[in-house]
Amino acid sequence: MSKTYKIAEIATLTDLSIPTLRYYEALGLLHPDRDSNNYRIFTDDDLRWIAFIKRAKATGMTLSKIVDYSKLREKGDSTVLERINILAEQEMILQIELEKIQAHINFLQNKKQFYTQFLENHKTR
Repeated sequence: MSKTYKIAEIATLTDLSIPTLRYYEALGLLHPDRDSNNYRIFTDDDLRWIAFIKRAKATGMTLSKIVDYSKLREKGDSTVLERINILAEQEMILQIELEKIQAHINFLQNKKQFYTQFLENHKTR
């Protein structure tokens, strides 16, 4: 039998608050079982899924997109291409952001180079 966790344990393990976990459940992202006292019971599979949610959010994916992805995931293997498309869309968003960040870095490097050259030219005078 696999290990089970109460919501407080999951909150500690995932560094998410209990209200956040409840909110994710309300959105349909989480489907914990319930014990005889109606307490939420989570599994290692839930932990892995929460790790995915956190990572997807870290990429800038919106919760609504994660919900869409989750619904497709629940439908099974027939939705793999649709899930790939969601991931590819987010990857493209990140690539655009990366290009913007690289342009900012280039600007700063060029400005530093300008000032370094300026200082070197003024030392020799």
